[in-house]
Amino acid sequence: MMPIEPHSDGLVLHVHAQPAARKNAVVKIHDGRVKIAVTQAPEKGKANQAILDVIVKSFGLRRSQVKLLNGETSSHKQFLITGAVAEELEKRLEELVGV
Repeated sequence: MMPIEPHSDGLVLHVHAQPAARKNAVVKIHDGRVKIAVTQAPEKGKANQAILDVIVKSFGLRRSQVKLLNGETSSHKQFLITGAVAEELEKRLEELVGV
């Protein structure tokens, strides 16, 4: 199952957050979510910001295209991505995780 699904305002990326990791990276797909590791600790939204930055950089998006939809304090998060094509994001995700 791909962790990208249609939303009325764009696409939703389902993320499993791994804060306080050794590096910032898209790690793998697990249980229908993209596991994203960030070095930031989960305090005061810093890890969420770092995850957002990884998404923007990894998928070649603009900062204004990505926002946290829900899961602010959970390891399971949903990010809304606007102005992107699902097939392009899925292809890039496959390149990132080697599926």
